[in-house]
Amino acid sequence: MPAVTVADLLTLPRVSAPPAGADRPVRSVTTAPRGFEGEGFPVRRAFQGADLADLDPFIHLDQMGEVEYAPGEPKGTSWHPHRGFETVTYMLDGTLDHQDSSGGGGSISDGDTQWMTAGSGLLHIEAPPEHVVVKGGLFHGFQLWVNLPASKKWTPPRYQDLRGSEVTLLTSPDGGALIRLIAGDLDDGAPSPDGPSFQGPGSTYTPITLIHATLEPGAQLRLPWRQDFNALAYVLAGRGSVGADNRPIEMGQLAVYGRGDTLTLQAADTQESRAPKMEVLLLGGQPIREPVAWYGPFVMNNRAEVKQAVEDFQAGRLGRIPAVHAGGNVDPT
Repeated sequence: MPAVTVADLLTLPRVSAPPAGADRPVRSVTTAPRGFEGEGFPVRRAFQGADLADLDPFIHLDQMGEVEYAPGEPKGTSWHPHRGFETVTYMLDGTLDHQDSSGGGGSISDGDTQWMTAGSGLLHIEAPPEHVVVKGGLFHGFQLWVNLPASKKWTPPRYQDLRGSEVTLLTSPDGGALIRLIAGDLDDGAPSPDGPSFQGPGSTYTPITLIHATLEPGAQLRLPWRQDFNALAYVLAGRGSVGADNRPIEMGQLAVYGRGDTLTLQAADTQESRAPKMEVLLLGGQPIREPVAWYGPFVMNNRAEVKQAVEDFQAGRLGRIPAVHAGGNVDPT
C-alpha cells in the first residue's frame, strides 16, 4: 500500500496535541460486506449497515480491491451517468483511466485522487489502461460519493486531478502517524486567530475533511475535529481501536463517531504480516440536512428530480459517448 510515503516522519510538520476537550464517543462499528462493481471488480461496501443520517453529507463508499490481477484480468466500468453529487476516487495501488462524455478525464495512479463534480450530469467511464490489462498487477483504491446541496446540484461538471505529490503531509506529535490531508482543513491543535493551520489541495462544494492516515504499531492519533462536522473512520488495513474507550476495529470496518471536538484512534501493538501498519480513511463533513432521493447513479432531493434525471439520460441530455467508444454499453444503475 504505497500511496505517498516519506522516509522520515519526523521531518514533517506536526499536528499539535488537541487541547483538553470532549473526545467523540463511538456510536457504531459496522463491517463492510463484499460485492462486485462495474465489469466485476471486487469491492467492500463500507457504509452498508450505517445510518444514512450519521453519514451526511457522504452517500456511498467502496473500497476497491485489494486484489492481485493476473494478466488479462483487470476490469473497470462501462459508460454510466451521474447527476447531483461528486465522486472522489483515490488510488493506493495500480492505475485507473477515466473519461467523460464532454472530453474530460485523465489517469490516476499510486497516491493520486480524481475528484469529479457530476453536478448537472454527464456520462463517465473508468477502466485500467491497456498495458495494465495485459500485465495484470495489484489494484487497490476507494471511491467516495459526496452529496451536493440542492443549490449546487445543477453546477456544471468539473474535474480535479490531484497528484500524490500535492497532498499535504503531516505527522502526529510523537511522529507515530503519517497524515495525508487530501481535502479540507486541519487545525494544528493550538488556538490561533488565523484559523486552521493546514489545508488539503482538494476544492469542495460541500465542506469536508478527507485524510488517509498510516499509524505505526502501537501509535495513537488524536486530532482536533470541527464540532459541526460528522466523523467517520474506515480501516483499509490493519487493526486497532477507536474512541477514548478503545473500541476494537479492524480492516473492513467503519466507525461512526458521536459529537465532540477530538477524534481518537490507536493502532494495535501487533499487526499482521500482510498489513504491518494500520491504514485508516478519516472522513468528516458538514451535514446538508436535506431530503435525499437516490436511484443508482442519481442523487437528488425528490423522486420527481430522479425521474427527470432518468428521462434526461435516456434522451441523451446528459451527453453522448464519444464515437471511439460508441460500441460500449451504458448501464443506468
